[in-house]
Amino acid sequence: MTAVSGPRTDSRWRVVLRAPWTPRTWLATAHVMVGAPVGLVTSATLVLFGLLTVGTAVLPFSWLFTRWQRARFAAYLGVSINLRSGHPKGEPWVRWLWRELQAADTWRQLGYNLAAGVGGVFGAGVVLLCWSTGLLLSTVVVHARFLDPGVLPGLDIRTPVTIGLLTAAGVLIVHIAPWVSRGIAGLDVMIARTLLDTSGHAELTRRVESLAASRAEVVAAADAERRRIERDLHDGAQQRLVSLAMNLGLVRAMHPDLPATARDAVALAHEEAKAALAEMRDLVRGLHPVVLDDRGLDAALSGIAVRSPVPVRLRVRMARRPPPEIEAVAYFVVSETLSNAVKHANASRVDIVIDQPAASRLRISVTDDGIGGALLDRGTGLRGLVQRAGSVDGTFVLDSPVGGPTQIVVELPCE
Repeated sequence: MTAVSGPRTDSRWRVVLRAPWTPRTWLATAHVMVGAPVGLVTSATLVLFGLLTVGTAVLPFSWLFTRWQRARFAAYLGVSINLRSGHPKGEPWVRWLWRELQAADTWRQLGYNLAAGVGGVFGAGVVLLCWSTGLLLSTVVVHARFLDPGVLPGLDIRTPVTIGLLTAAGVLIVHIAPWVSRGIAGLDVMIARTLLDTSGHAELTRRVESLAASRAEVVAAADAERRRIERDLHDGAQQRLVSLAMNLGLVRAMHPDLPATARDAVALAHEEAKAALAEMRDLVRGLHPVVLDDRGLDAALSGIAVRSPVPVRLRVRMARRPPPEIEAVAYFVVSETLSNAVKHANASRVDIVIDQPAASRLRISVTDDGIGGALLDRGTGLRGLVQRAGSVDGTFVLDSPVGGPTQIVVELPCE
């Protein structure tokens, strides 16, 4: 036991004796001492501008000062404080600012910066007192002759016994001061990790919100691009095809005396123009139907039901109109599902129900009496519908036993 504990005891004493001269001690001391002026500036600025601007300028200064404090911890202690990221690109400033005002991390950081003045001055005062007292007493033998002998009541400061006691006390305090500095610095780190450091859950929540906002913007941008393409095709290529078909029809009607080969060529061109026009209309309607913007989801789905080769019963019950992006997703879900029922299910009837079980949800139910057996991985377009519904945080449920019937239920958020 003696052989084991002896080196450990020596090692501990060696650490204590070397503590005043280690870089860690002086970095901790510098961290605490720098914290005083930084804390005074942050607290005074926040209080001053908070009073002058009725609090409107407090948070921007708090975010700036939090980065100052983070730099102080990293420079002197090598401690990394995780901060909330700044304004994400593409997100409206008002929405981002409102989210920041609701975040608990914002107010914890403000509390730290407000208290940094008092806490920083107190910590720096304690550290400065320890170091100055220790250095003053440990060197009393040098400057004792310049002091008044009665500076300490009841003691003659110039006697060897008094000088020896004061020197010993000073040396002791010098070796205690490093641990005081480290202790205050460690307490500051603990408080900073509690108030300044962004918690993992809060940061994850913020990132999810940011990604959701970015995804919503991508969906809106894609929908806007489809609308633009639809308008360009409707006003450009489709009108040219209409004009071409009309002109060819006029030629057929006004020139019945053309040679047989010419009449056949004109007739064939006329039929091809009409077929191309029909395909163009289907393409335009598939991109984004104009009626969806003008008259809403009910009218757009009614047009699909009327054109379907399979009898369709459509029921739409909505308390209020969903946002345009949700209407677009709902329209394409019904359109693609109905197309699958016609092409792959051999169905003789399709029931479509659109309702709002809650103000914040839109539910789409499509049921056919076909052969069933539909799977998401068979390339029938269902996988794309799952992705389209998921792009707006919707849900997609498929129930298709072999032999039928097949039911697809999609729920989309309306907010």
